Order: sequence, then structure tokens, then C-alpha cells
Amino acid sequence: MTEQQRAIQRLKTNTWEKEGKVSEKVTSLWSDALRRLLRNRAAVLGAIIILVLILLGIFAEQAAPYHYAEGDSNENYLVPQWMTRVFPGDMASYAKIGDKFIFGADYLGRDLLSRLIYGIRISLPTGFIGAMTALIIGLVYGSISGYYGGRVDDIMMRIVDIMYAFPTMLLIILLMAFFKTTFSGGAQPGTAAYNFNRINQAVDSLLGLQGGGMLFIFMGIGITAWMGTARLARGQILSIKQKEFIEASHMIGARDLRIIVRHILPNIIGPILVSVTLAIPSYIETEVFLSFIGLGVDPPTPSWGSMISEGSKAIRSYPNQVLFPALALAITMFAFNFLGDGLRDALDPRMKGTS
Repeated sequence: MTEQQRAIQRLKTNTWEKEGKVSEKVTSLWSDALRRLLRNRAAVLGAIIILVLILLGIFAEQAAPYHYAEGDSNENYLVPQWMTRVFPGDMASYAKIGDKFIFGADYLGRDLLSRLIYGIRISLPTGFIGAMTALIIGLVYGSISGYYGGRVDDIMMRIVDIMYAFPTMLLIILLMAFFKTTFSGGAQPGTAAYNFNRINQAVDSLLGLQGGGMLFIFMGIGITAWMGTARLARGQILSIKQKEFIEASHMIGARDLRIIVRHILPNIIGPILVSVTLAIPSYIETEVFLSFIGLGVDPPTPSWGSMISEGSKAIRSYPNQVLFPALALAITMFAFNFLGDGLRDALDPRMKGTS
């Protein structure tokens, strides 16, 4: 074996000798990607933050000091003692100062920390449902369009173009207004609106909320979340469907579904996963904006957007009501961006084999 062949062999396998035996370890794209991801400190930090948020959301009843709707009018606009030493001015002259709540209380005397923790059940499911919708619908839609091409591709992509012609946020606002006015409570039993409202209540109950209206948000975001993924999947398939291994699969008589699932999807799933992960902050931002303008979850269900909206009315006197939900939103979006950037670097095929 020449020196060049030995060098190529060392790149393919990691060989070591122990107790007279030689073992070979073949590295794959996914193992290399995981190794590079774990070496990315920002990505690991983002993943840890996301994991902590998920655990807080799941165990909100145990983690939150109070229920999100529990309030005391005698404690409204309460500012924690430690904030008087951080912010300038004499807060004691216009605000109630106390140590009962770590982050203070809102205008109804509800604990801000508890509402922040319960608000995780709104923001994170919205981001994950949007990502799952984009991944499932967009991947299937884009795969069919890109694989079959021709007239099928033209028709399917024109549908996407028509949907892109509408401003996405305006379309979601119109959908939310339609859902809330059509499928809200008060519908007669046996009607479609009544059955739809029962499903909405079941979703809220699953998330441990009372009358949140989360199904409306899931539908509003899900209807528009898949378009970018569909275009990306189509483009990826168009770039590889003429490759030799695809042509060989056709020649041996493999079915279209088998070719797509076994040969095409494993080669395009990396960039799509990165795109979906990087899009999660935009879905969370959409929910926050909808709640900010009053089209999100129904009160008293806490949302970071509604908390920011309520706190903005007294931002100069009680900055804690805006500061903490805004920080929670910023930290969450940074965490997903860090993780998405790390996945992009880890799954980049050009990085395979590098240290």
C-alpha cells in the first residue's frame, strides 16, 4: 500500500492498537456532527437553556411559587426591594416596595415570576408546533414538487407563490381574527364551531391552561410556516435527483417512494433541520406579537407578549413589568439561534472530517 493510500485509509477510519488487537472505528456524518456540535460552546449553552425552559414548562405547577391567575389587589404594582438599588430614582415615593415576589407583581397583584414560568407553556409549544408543521408539510410538499418536476412542480410552486404574495403577518392576523370570532364559545352543540371549540379546550387542558385558545395560534402559524421549508426541500431535491445513485435506483426498478425516503431525504434532511431550528424564534416572535396586540391567548392565561403589552403602559414607573418578560423572550430567542448556528456548522458536509 502506498503512502497516499495509507493517508486515505487514515481519513476514513480511526485505528488504534490495544493489547495486541487492532480495532477500527468508522465515523459517520451524524457522529461527526454530534462531536462538532458538542465542541461548540454557544450551541451547548443554547441547548442547556432550552432544556431548562422545557423542564420549567413541564413542571410549572411545582416550579412557580403561585398560580398564574392568583392575585391580591393589595399587592398590585409591587416592586421588589432589590430593584430600588439598581434603578435610579425614589421608587418608594410612588410604588409599593416589598420582598414577597422576586420579580414583583403586575397591576392585579399577580406574581410576575409565576406568570413568566407559565408563559413558557405558550411560547415553546408555539415554536415547536410551528417547526413540526414546517418540517412535515413543507418536506412532503417540497419533495413531491421537486421529485416529479414538470407540470406538477409548476402548479405546486405557483400555489406557494400565491401564498407568498400575501404579507405573512397580515395573513396570520386575519386568520386569528377569523378563528376567534367564528369558533369562540357560545356555539350550539352539534355544530362544527362547537366541536372545534371542544378540540381547542382539549389542547388548552393538555397544556395545563384555562381557556388559552392555543389551537387558534397553532393553526394560524401552521398554515403559513411550511412554505419556506417546501421551497428549500424542492431546491435540495432538484440539485441531487440527477445524481448517479438516484439514476441507478431507477434502473433497478426502485419505487418513487422508496427512492425519496431511502436515498433523497437522508441527503437533504441536514439543511432542512437547520432551517427549521433557526425559524423557531420567528414562530415564538409571531405568538408574542399576536398576544401583544390582543389576538393571542385569552386572559388570564399568561403570555410574554401580553405581559409586555400590559407592562408597557407603566414602563416608566414600574419597569419590572416589561423588563423580565422581555429578558425571558430575548434569552429564549438567543438560545435557539445559538443552537441553530451550531447545527448549521455541525451538519455542513464541508466540515466533515475536520477537527
